[in-house]
Amino acid sequence: MKSDETRWLTDSEQELWRTIREFLWQFPSAMDRQLLRDAQMQSGEYSVLAVLSETPEPSLRPADVAQGLRWDRSRLSHLLRRMEAKGLISRCSDETDRRGHQIALTELGQQTIQSAAPTHVTFVRETLFDSLDPAERKALESALPKILDSLEKQGLRDSSC
Repeated sequence: MKSDETRWLTDSEQELWRTIREFLWQFPSAMDRQLLRDAQMQSGEYSVLAVLSETPEPSLRPADVAQGLRWDRSRLSHLLRRMEAKGLISRCSDETDRRGHQIALTELGQQTIQSAAPTHVTFVRETLFDSLDPAERKALESALPKILDSLEKQGLRDSSC
């Protein structure tokens, strides 16, 4: 597309874009602060504990956890080492793959996620859902998948998602 063909943002579109960028920065940052304040944990730790606590399986392969979180395996690997040192998870041999291992919640990990979840859910509800009326929530439910589809069509959607 040539520069004379560029469809520049209108003033209202530019304002909305700035608000979206601010939200994309502020919400994850606020979530991190909430988890540190209320549960003394990083959001990554919470995410891993949540995945492990929600699975019906007693343990998962790290690759499955990474896929569930849409994370790179190396990012997860470093975090798992720290969580194991804190006693939140344990590693065990993978019965189906002798080269690999599986991870499971320890009793401390289970207690930690059970303690952290109520305040975290309250934060998400009060910050995100309670601040919107039903029509606004419905509009987001409709708009966000369309935006994700647009990324897909442009070949820009993260393939791990």
